[in-house]
Amino acid sequence: MSPAPALRIGQGYDIHAFSEDPDRPLVLGGVVISGDGVAGLVGHSDADAVSHAIADAVLGAAGLGDLGRHMPDTDPAWAGADSLDILRRVVALALRAGWVPVNADCTVVAERPRLAPHVDLMAANLTEALGAPVNVKATRAEGLGAVGRAEGIACTAVVLLADTGSTDVTGSTDANGEV
Repeated sequence: MSPAPALRIGQGYDIHAFSEDPDRPLVLGGVVISGDGVAGLVGHSDADAVSHAIADAVLGAAGLGDLGRHMPDTDPAWAGADSLDILRRVVALALRAGWVPVNADCTVVAERPRLAPHVDLMAANLTEALGAPVNVKATRAEGLGAVGRAEGIACTAVVLLADTGSTDVTGSTDANGEV
């Protein structure tokens, strides 16, 4: 009988407030969502809370810290960055540290806009960026707290990684955010 593969689970969470700029696009899971009178989210990058939560879960499972450590919101290089690209870079860090994504599951919490029509496209975008299946669910906060008052959007994520059997580097980025 062969030994079971080494597996690690990571958990991620992200939350962003809605922007007061009506022209800021709302991006979730790489999908630009318009309508419902909702502006985008406040953030240094494109503020894609779904991609950020999954990226943090990957980093956690790989033992590489958090997103702010690798791509801080104080670094102008990440201003307006595409969060699917951020997720791809995080996966590259995990791969270099010897871990490959197996799957991810995330839950987006928002009172508005209605996200059900968008979850399949979000899942497809995230699956491509992660290189493994991603399940996306959407729910409401039922009027409770800041998210329930429609002040922003939150997301939780869980990612499973498997040991690749090789480690190339410590999983760090250079001054330009390159892996």
